[in-house]
Amino acid sequence: MKRLYKSRREQKICGVCGGIAEYFDIDPSLVRLAWILFVCVGGSGILAYIICAIVIPYEDE
Repeated sequence: MKRLYKSRREQKICGVCGGIAEYFDIDPSLVRLAWILFVCVGGSGILAYIICAIVIPYEDE
């Protein structure tokens, strides 16, 4: 069963993009680039990132 967690291995700020990349099995750089584009286009990406950083738990080690 797959679950969405913040990544401790692919962490730059809070690990949200790294966790999403691990969940979908894609490169974390692509997720970070998509998030930056989302921020530039709509501006609500910053709020979404903050909410994800608070709501998504860290992975168990």
